[in-house]
Amino acid sequence: MSTITRRIIPAIAIAGTMMLVATGCVAGEDAPVDTAEADTAASGEWSSDTISLDFATYNPLSLVVKDQGLLEEMLGDDVTVEWVQSAGSNKANELLRSGSIDVGSTAGSAALLARANGSPIQVIDIYSQPEWAAIVVGPDSDITSVEDLAGKSVAATKGTDPYFFLLQALEEAGLSIDDVEVQNLQHADGRAALDGGSVAAWSGLDPIMAAAEVESGDKLIYRNVDFNSYGFLNATEDFIEKHADLAQAVVDAYEQAREWALENPEETAALLADVAGIDPAVATTVIEERSNLDVSGVPGDDQIAVLEKIAPVLVDSGDVQGGKESVDKALDTIVNDSFAKKAVGGE
Repeated sequence: MSTITRRIIPAIAIAGTMMLVATGCVAGEDAPVDTAEADTAASGEWSSDTISLDFATYNPLSLVVKDQGLLEEMLGDDVTVEWVQSAGSNKANELLRSGSIDVGSTAGSAALLARANGSPIQVIDIYSQPEWAAIVVGPDSDITSVEDLAGKSVAATKGTDPYFFLLQALEEAGLSIDDVEVQNLQHADGRAALDGGSVAAWSGLDPIMAAAEVESGDKLIYRNVDFNSYGFLNATEDFIEKHADLAQAVVDAYEQAREWALENPEETAALLADVAGIDPAVATTVIEERSNLDVSGVPGDDQIAVLEKIAPVLVDSGDVQGGKESVDKALDTIVNDSFAKKAVGGE
């Protein structure tokens, strides 16, 4: 039995007795114990014979977990691991809400939007603190500031961090979303639209954005790391309630991947380059300059502080059905820190 497997088995029994199973329950509150699940976990059996989760080029740790088979090694032959690629936070949220995946990667802002609109997801691990979004224009563009976007067409993927980055950037510049024409395109299509001249600007996402700089000569005219939210690893409440053992295994695998990625940045960049189909030098920029993987995996106050800054912009955008009340409720209930605390040797 591997070191990873030996470490995960005791955690399973603990996870079965300490999970937050009430819908909307805030992490840390008392919750009923599912003794049947605890007994099953303690016996060494897993609560399901399949688990589905995503991998994404904007989530480097997911690439490591998948490439090295960390989760498969932990779960053994009794559980089939199904991998689905997410093209963006909006797609990951769609997969989570439909039940197509159990665990998915999004930006924190996208997770907040989804939960505020009724998707029963909670963040169970933080995979990065990135600077992955910026406002991008073509190499010959005369646009040099956010103010210059007034009256222009801008590509952005609604429901993702670049979209919320655009909203915040416009607000800071004294503009609103009504002052621009947003073309709702998936990230790669946004780059193609910019390079093809059908939009004046693009609110971009790495690693596609970094590739656009090198390959097309596109320019980043506005960057602001404070407008980027953390990378959230989310699970549905149903999965958390019924399969706490598997949720713990996923988070443990992510923390193992984090340790490896921090020790092997060049190999991590090479893996990103291969999966994303980008130049290794571009991937190195993304990993070493725009992706802080050396951040605690435990979700909590730091992430909520960022989301609280985004919340008013989210409310004003009209993208939340219940307005401020729904956003506030989502802020109060989105964090589930129990798995990450166990994974990093805490509670």
